[in-house]
Amino acid sequence: MNSFNALKKIYSRRAEIKDLPHIKVAVVGDTATQFLAMAIYGTGVERGFDIELFEAEYNQVERQFLDKASDLYRFDADYIVVFQSTHKLLTRYGKCGDADRLRLADERLDFVRTICETTDAKIIYCNYPEIDDAVFGNFANQVEFSFLYQLRKLNYKLMEVARECPNLYICDLATIQNKLGRDAVFQPSIYVSTEMVLSIEALPWVASRILDIICALKGKIKKCLVLDLDNTLWGGVIGDDGIENIQIGHGLGIGKAFSEFQLWIKKLKERGVILAVCSKNTESVAKEPFVKHPDMILKLDDIAVFVANWENKADNIRRIQQILNIGFDSMVFLDDNPFERNMVRANIPDIVVPELPEDPGEYLEYLYGLNLFETVSYSAADSERTRQYQVEARRVSERMSFANEDEFLASLEMVSDIQAFTPFNIPRVAQLSQRSNQFNLRTVRYTEGDIERMGKDPERYAPFTFTLADKFGDNGLICVVILEKDNRAKTLFIDTWFMSCRVLKRGMERFTLNVLVRYARENGFKKIIGEYIPTVKNKMVEDHYAQLGFVKLPEMEKNLYMLDVDSYIDKTCYILSK
Repeated sequence: MNSFNALKKIYSRRAEIKDLPHIKVAVVGDTATQFLAMAIYGTGVERGFDIELFEAEYNQVERQFLDKASDLYRFDADYIVVFQSTHKLLTRYGKCGDADRLRLADERLDFVRTICETTDAKIIYCNYPEIDDAVFGNFANQVEFSFLYQLRKLNYKLMEVARECPNLYICDLATIQNKLGRDAVFQPSIYVSTEMVLSIEALPWVASRILDIICALKGKIKKCLVLDLDNTLWGGVIGDDGIENIQIGHGLGIGKAFSEFQLWIKKLKERGVILAVCSKNTESVAKEPFVKHPDMILKLDDIAVFVANWENKADNIRRIQQILNIGFDSMVFLDDNPFERNMVRANIPDIVVPELPEDPGEYLEYLYGLNLFETVSYSAADSERTRQYQVEARRVSERMSFANEDEFLASLEMVSDIQAFTPFNIPRVAQLSQRSNQFNLRTVRYTEGDIERMGKDPERYAPFTFTLADKFGDNGLICVVILEKDNRAKTLFIDTWFMSCRVLKRGMERFTLNVLVRYARENGFKKIIGEYIPTVKNKMVEDHYAQLGFVKLPEMEKNLYMLDVDSYIDKTCYILSK
């Protein structure tokens, strides 16, 4: 975590920042937010964004949101950070009678719902670190109009409101205070003289959590956790100590730390994070604890790719990356050995390699603080991800036995189910929209609310979702196309085309285009227009439309491509419609 002074220096050089993706962030608060805005900017640059900042005047949250002519709306932010402090809430509470105190939380929640309805921007709302005013002592937990009761109710109900409002995301300041301690987060002498609620020490933590959310919304998330084994997942060296002597288990001692560490990793896997093993070991020896040790929490079925040999770990991680077909910047590598950590950092700069503490008992608290696996979506399909990548590893292995690519594809017996948007697939579509970076032609991010809205507008949009299954297993929903109709010009514009990279080189793009052209013909459209908007990550689809037979249009500022529907000849592929 960078210090505030380091972030402030980045802010002071903002005129020099160039060639980074541009985003617009507004900060509105009821206390002094200048330093918070600086920290957000500095952290944004560290994460690869050039942030255009708008900071509202002091204590004008309500006016900025409720006045449609306000500076906030003229700025037209992509993200609005709302910081309403517990201290101002306590002041408001102190001026109320008992009846109004009883409604304190509900009144704030109604305001949050209102601001979510007034803007299409993503709202990042900071929740409320606790202040115990000690008026009722412990009995405050049983007095509904006490400040502590209302405060805890507010934080709890905020989570429910975030589930209701698709453009609302909570920045968990309460957790930061729990981590750092109230005396570190809030310094009374500074607050009294400056109206600044957050301490200089806390500002980088808060800015980091805000950027965690923005990065996740922009698709910059960690998808894979690569694990060393000896002295990382268990204590000791399996090859030297043997299975009976490695340290793991829920009794007293260091084995308990490794068991709790594995429980955390297991929960990540269940949430959808891909697990891989990269160990300097004989493979059969390395796998033995997963199969035979009674106290192992993680099993072989939890590991998508298992690489254990005596080769260079950087090369082995490259091998894992090729099988998973994800970016190195989507991967986290955990290893207890400083030499291995530094070697991987030097050879694969994009991968995140945390500096694990020497004491395994401190692993979890350290990693909790890093918040490496932020997400803005979750669906039931996430729990299937490990199995899907295990199956992909089997496909890669079988591919090597075929001399001819077409024969291999024909042997897969591939089938695709094509549907429009439904209540069942909307969460997965929104999730793919947030996560897909490489095979994403325009990289437009959509929330569940956006997807639902387009699905209910057949006059303007024609949405398609594609699954893919083969003899090895079902990949689930892996491709989404949204066509925007221009009925007068008899033209379809490809607003969105993204696809999971784990199904590349199977002809899915050709199959998809065949389906789109068939729809166009059946509905009287003569042209399909596609656009490629380049990003740092999607260069792999730079020639996508040209390779499919589209003709580049002579637009100076846009990469537009046109396909003539009448002259199109279906492309060969080995995928059948379900």
